[in-house]
Amino acid sequence: MLKNSLESILTSEESDELISAFDQIGNIIIVRIPESLLSKKKIIGETLLNQVKIVKSVFYQSSPVEGDFRTRNLEILAGEDNTETEYKEFNCKFIVDVANAFFSPRLSTERERIAKLTQEGETMVNMFAGIGMFSIMAARKKKCTVYSIDLNPVASKLCEKNMALNKLAGKIISINGDASKIIQDQLTDKSDRTLMLLPERSDEFLDSAINTTKSGGIIHYYSHMHADKKSEAAKLSEEHYLKTTSVKSEILGSKIVRAVGPRYYQTVVDVKITK
Repeated sequence: MLKNSLESILTSEESDELISAFDQIGNIIIVRIPESLLSKKKIIGETLLNQVKIVKSVFYQSSPVEGDFRTRNLEILAGEDNTETEYKEFNCKFIVDVANAFFSPRLSTERERIAKLTQEGETMVNMFAGIGMFSIMAARKKKCTVYSIDLNPVASKLCEKNMALNKLAGKIISINGDASKIIQDQLTDKSDRTLMLLPERSDEFLDSAINTTKSGGIIHYYSHMHADKKSEAAKLSEEHYLKTTSVKSEILGSKIVRAVGPRYYQTVVDVKITK
């Protein structure tokens, strides 16, 4: 239906490219538009607003996610200029601010995977927690304790709101601040399971992840990996981790989380460390 609505203004190839480049988050759509189509961005926004019935706002993402707070520039194309919405995933509810705190709906499968891997009674340190989705999904399923850290104060406040929205079996401690400093001051050898959800800077923070993780604990090491063949990306990320780490590590598994560009992938390596 959406392709049919766009056929009067876009070619079939342009329509395919556009549809693959938008995310729906609650009642908000965020669309990435190629430079060649920017002259048509308003009509694209109006079309999306009219065709996707529950949507109230359509934004054009005019910059990548960047900076220490992991935010992006959004331009309203159609509907209400409101960047906050409610999002549901695997029976959890979240308040999301798509402009002022990091969030991606494309990590839903990975969030569910981590929640299933988490064990009863574990302590988890989520180093770059954003609005707390990984933390909350794990603590909702298991009686675990999660230290949910983020540098962005908006993200930390949303994490606290989202904790209140969901019936948690476990306990979450939301901390606003720099993960390395917080780990050094409060969380050395505290974690049974450590999440490093900042793939573009994982090498920079790997020593902190090792510092917070107990001997015998697990680190989920996310990275961005270039690979000429998709089938090689996970293996390349394992090799990169082993070259980078300072401790004895057993690779438990690795996988592609999602594609982030041509021949460019977000990967995760699950490792058990011995100190």
